[in-house]
Parts: sequence; C-alpha cells; structure tokens
Amino acid sequence: MSSISLTEYKKLYGKQSKTTAKSKRQPRGAKVESIGESLLATQLKALKIEFKREFKFHPERKWKADFHIVGKKILVEVEGGIWMAEGGRHTRGKGYIGDMEKYNSATMMGYQVIRFSTEQVKSGLAVQQIQKMVGDL
Repeated sequence: MSSISLTEYKKLYGKQSKTTAKSKRQPRGAKVESIGESLLATQLKALKIEFKREFKFHPERKWKADFHIVGKKILVEVEGGIWMAEGGRHTRGKGYIGDMEKYNSATMMGYQVIRFSTEQVKSGLAVQQIQKMVGDL
C-alpha cells in the first residue's frame, strides 16, 4: 500500500469541507419556507382566496405575518417546530413571548390572527377554517 502527501490528496480530490451541512444552511435571519406554508398557499390558490405572503403589517416594527387574506383584516400564521425535542422558536421562552407581543399588536391594530400547526394545514383544517372565516365576513 502506498501513501500520498496531503498536497497530492488535495490535488486529486479537492479541498473537503468538514462543515458541509452547515454550508447549506440559510443565512441567519433568512426566511425558510416551511412545508406547511407552501401547502397552505397551494390550498388557498385552489379556492381562489387572495392572499399576500410575508405581509408586513406593522408600520414601525419589522413583524411579518406568514399570510394576509387580501380585503380582510385576517393574518394567518403557520407555526413550525412545535414537536422539536429541544423546542422550536415558537415554544421556547423568548420566542413565545415575542410571538405574544406580535400577535397582540396585530389584534390591537384590528387584525384577526389565526394560527395553525403544520399538521393542521396538512389535514385541511386550516384552509377549511380560513374559508369559513372569509365566507362569514
């Protein structure tokens, strides 16, 4: 068996990164579209319910809602990370308190805020409830 130097190895195989998984992550603060959000958008389009994604509802804060139902003061949030063992952003103390501040501000501005889990979107419950709200208003 013969050996090769590190320089020869790099020439043959290129530089191998130890952090391949990390290099594929989104930049900090970048919005990653969840499966639930993508599915809900498809469901709303199928029912011809007009919506805006990543709707900035507050004039001073950088808060955004996952969905805004156009023509109605309805904001929809799809909450991810609920069942993560270490807790997702929405179920850990700081994130939970931040969400309360955001949702309460939206309510005080006259919006109805409805929240769903990814499982509720997958089951069709979310779109059924949104359709009922839109039809009732």
